[in-house]
Amino acid sequence: LHLPIDIVAAAGFDADADAVIVPADQAPADRMVLDIGPESIAHFQQLLAPARTVVWNGPLGVFEFPRFAKGTFAIAQTLADLPDAITIIGGGDSAAAIKQAGLTDKVTHVSTGGGASLVFLEGKPLPGIDVLDER
Repeated sequence: LHLPIDIVAAAGFDADADAVIVPADQAPADRMVLDIGPESIAHFQQLLAPARTVVWNGPLGVFEFPRFAKGTFAIAQTLADLPDAITIIGGGDSAAAIKQAGLTDKVTHVSTGGGASLVFLEGKPLPGIDVLDER
């Protein structure tokens, strides 16, 4: 499990909130984490470079606010640029981020089923699918 190295911590949940980049283990108690920082972006890009299959569920920041979308859009672009990799985007927020970044046609598959997709990948039963199998 790889965690962020640095984060963007903002004074509040607002597109114009004062924000600072700090080490992830030094997140100020009076601030909200709204994105990953530049060191984290570079670290995750390096980890993803050799990937052949990626399942992504959940944005890395508040991508709806341009100042806090850098991490999400950088990783989305990284996935879109992976040569010959299978890239699966799961979840409504992740699907919206990929669409907003203009990269929907650059990844293998986009699904709005976030939690259900993860349950399916775990091999656990999905009631809606089980009913179809019975027919």
